[in-house]
Amino acid sequence: MVSTHPTGVQHSGSQYLPQRHDTKANPSPNQELLPLTARVHNHDSLEIGGCDVTTLVEQFGSPLYILDEETLRSACQQYRDTFKQYYKGESQVLYASKAWNCLAVCAIAASEGLGIDVVSGGELYTALQAGVSPDKIYLHGNNKSREELILAIASGVTIVADNWYELHTLVEIAQPAQPIRIMLRLTPGIECHTHEYIRTGHLDSKFGFDPNNLDEVFTFVSQQSALNCVGVHAHIGSQIFERQPHQDLAAVMVQWLRDAAKFGLNITELNVGGGLGIKYIESDDPPSIEEWVKAICEVIQEACAAENLPLPKLLSEPGRSLIATACVTAYTVGSSKVIPEIRTYVAIDGGMSDNPRPITYQSVYRAVVANKMSFPLSQTVTIAGKHCESGDILIKNALLPKTEPGDILVVMGTGAYNYSMASNYNRLPRPAAVVVANGEANLILQRETYEDLIRQDRLPERLKK
Repeated sequence: MVSTHPTGVQHSGSQYLPQRHDTKANPSPNQELLPLTARVHNHDSLEIGGCDVTTLVEQFGSPLYILDEETLRSACQQYRDTFKQYYKGESQVLYASKAWNCLAVCAIAASEGLGIDVVSGGELYTALQAGVSPDKIYLHGNNKSREELILAIASGVTIVADNWYELHTLVEIAQPAQPIRIMLRLTPGIECHTHEYIRTGHLDSKFGFDPNNLDEVFTFVSQQSALNCVGVHAHIGSQIFERQPHQDLAAVMVQWLRDAAKFGLNITELNVGGGLGIKYIESDDPPSIEEWVKAICEVIQEACAAENLPLPKLLSEPGRSLIATACVTAYTVGSSKVIPEIRTYVAIDGGMSDNPRPITYQSVYRAVVANKMSFPLSQTVTIAGKHCESGDILIKNALLPKTEPGDILVVMGTGAYNYSMASNYNRLPRPAAVVVANGEANLILQRETYEDLIRQDRLPERLKK
C-alpha cells in the first residue's frame, strides 16, 4: 500500500503487459504483473481473455473481479507437469483454496488434475460441491471443530492433524474398523523473510506440533488403531522469494520420515506446503514455478537416497502463485481531491471491503487505467477506497495517466486473498466475479444486493414499529 512508485522513465500502462516470450517458452504466471492473455486492442483498451475490460464493467458492474482462465490453467499445468518431470516418485499438487475458494475455481483446478487443500468445513463443502474427489482433498486448520472433523471423516478426505486436542478428538469420534486417514503437521523451525502474519514455519507459531515432541507424537499415533497416519506436513510461510528455506524444509522432512519408521509408522506421503511468491511490483523477483519445483524435487530425492528411504508421494500446496496473477479487479473512478504540494487523491468505488490486504498487511499493488492504456503516466496519485476509514488506501503514490470520473481503474494481482477476505464493511455488497476465456465471460460469483445484506438479520417483534 505505501510503496512509492519506482523512479525512472515511465511510459504508459502498456509497459505492464506480459513480456512476449519465445513461442516455445512457457512463461511462469507468478513472474508477470498482468494475466498472460492481457492485450491492448486498437481502441486503446485493456483486454483480458479476449474480453474488453471496459465492456465487462458495462455488463457486470464494478468493482469486478476478472479471472483469466488461461493464466490459472497454465499455472496448474506448470506445477503438475514440472513435478512429473523432476520427481521420480508419485506426486500430487493441491490448490491451497484459502487463496480463493469458490465452485468455479475449485472445478478448474480439479479439471487440471489438482487436489484441493481446505481449511474449514465451508471450504470442504464447496470443494465437494465442485466435484472434487474426496481422495484429493486435505483438511487443515489449527482448531477444527468437532462438526468439521465429523464432516471430513464422513466425506472420506484426509485430515491434517495439527495438535494434541485434535488427535484425541479424532480417536474419540472414530468408528470401529474405519481408521481415519491423517497426516501430521509439524513445525520445522525454519525462518523466512516474509510478513510476520504469513510466516508459519518458525517455532513460535500457532500451527503444528513442536518438533521437540516428535517421539511422543509418533508413539501416540502408532498406538491408535483408529488413526491411519500416512504422512507428514509442514509449511514455512507465504509470498517467499528465497529458495534455500524450502530446500532446508525438504531435508528436515525426510529426517522426519526416517524417525517415523522407528515407531512402525508407514509414512508414504510428504507435503512440503507452498509459499512461492508472485510479482506484485516491478522489483519483485520470485523464482519461476519450474525453478521452485525442481529445487524441491532434487533435495527430496537426494535426502531419501542418503537415508536409503523409498521416495514418498510428494505433495505441495501452492495457492497465491496459482491464482493471484490470473485475476485483476476493475473499479470505476469517482471523485478526486487535490491538496496542493502534498497529495492528489483519486477515489474508486471499492476498497478495503473487496481488498483488505493493503490495510491489513501493507501490501503493494500496481494499477492501470483500462481505457487509457497508451496515455502517458503523467500524474502521481493516491488511490483511495470509498469506506469510512482514513486508512482505506489501495495504492499510495500510483503513477497513472490523468484520470476522470468514469475511467476504469484495474488493479493487478488480486486473485489471492481478495475475494476470500472480502467483507461487507460499511454494508457494501461484495462484488461480482467473472471468468474470461476466448472472448467469452461467464459469471462465477453473483454481485450481492442490499437484500442479501439483511438476509440473515432478524428483527425482534418488540423492536418493530
